[in-house]
Amino acid sequence: MDLELTDEQQAFAQAARDYAQGELAPNAARWDAEGIFPREAFARAGELGFCAIYASEDIGGLGLPRLDATLVFEEMAAVDPSTTAFLTIHNMATWMVGKWGQPALREAWGPLLASGEKLASYCLTEPGAGSDAGSLRTSAKRDGDDFVLNGAKAFISGGGDTDLLVVMARTGGEGPGGVSAFAVPADSAGISYGRKEEKMGWNSQSTRPITFENVRVPAANMLGQEGEGFKIAMKGLDGGRINIGTCSVGAAQGALDAARRYMDERKQFGRRLAEFQALQFKLADMATHLVAARQMVRLAACKLDAGSPDAGTYCAMAKRFATDMGFQICLDAQQIHGGYGYLRDYPLERLVRDTRVHQILEGTNEIMRVIVARQLLEKGADIR
Repeated sequence: MDLELTDEQQAFAQAARDYAQGELAPNAARWDAEGIFPREAFARAGELGFCAIYASEDIGGLGLPRLDATLVFEEMAAVDPSTTAFLTIHNMATWMVGKWGQPALREAWGPLLASGEKLASYCLTEPGAGSDAGSLRTSAKRDGDDFVLNGAKAFISGGGDTDLLVVMARTGGEGPGGVSAFAVPADSAGISYGRKEEKMGWNSQSTRPITFENVRVPAANMLGQEGEGFKIAMKGLDGGRINIGTCSVGAAQGALDAARRYMDERKQFGRRLAEFQALQFKLADMATHLVAARQMVRLAACKLDAGSPDAGTYCAMAKRFATDMGFQICLDAQQIHGGYGYLRDYPLERLVRDTRVHQILEGTNEIMRVIVARQLLEKGADIR
């Protein structure tokens, strides 16, 4: 792991920063307040390659390392964690199609997803299967050249607004080994979408339950081999945990920057807030925790890029630490703003709302602790 970014990586981060300032910053508050899913913004991200950062080049992706993806997502999340988080989900689904899709599927959907012309959702969670994803009940029964899907998914980001669904469904017996993955066109007959969930945050991306009733999917739309779906899902979640940790780091950086500006401008008792030692100490701790979270996320990304056998453990640790620290930094920045931090005229309340869910999704932080502890106690992992 090289702690210094290359000139190319710095240029890539600058391109993301320019996109965030030009496209996200003027619109993030309105998208949040009005619940707008900004397809045009995603299309413009696609023009820059940001819809397929680590997807394979043969489908139009950039084929870059996961570390480079963190640079992009951090810059965007500093302005708009909600919109950025959906972009990370789309990147994951696009990567799955590029890595495990059969040639015809890759040719038909890959370039459309990579360009942002079409968008994808990831469908794993069910009403009765959240943390225990291996117990999912959505079924896919073979019928000639098709599979027939029946079941329901919950908390699907982009549901009803996207064009392709990466669906995990049970083709075999109980447990993870009976799960397969499918790429399902979102307008297929038999798919219905529930009401748009009213959420605390993440309001620029729709979240809906999805029901599958006798949905016919060509067998050629299976990703990987039959029974590999849970493995594919878990590989996706390793990267997803880095992504969501990065979104927390980005939001924390945005919050820290806002707090620093406010402390320099705001006066109380005849002095700038920046002159009060208690607030100086708070700001110093925020910065320290932010740097620690960033480096942990980047270390996990490097582990994943290198194919290290302990990459999953590091992804879990990074996700837990970065999302906890990111949320706390946003809360601290809001506290520094006092009453103004509670107003929608300032970005702090939106950053707080958007980062809260990061501690829950992509595996709750309690599950992240289970993963790490299991590696240490049952498998004898040595964390050094």
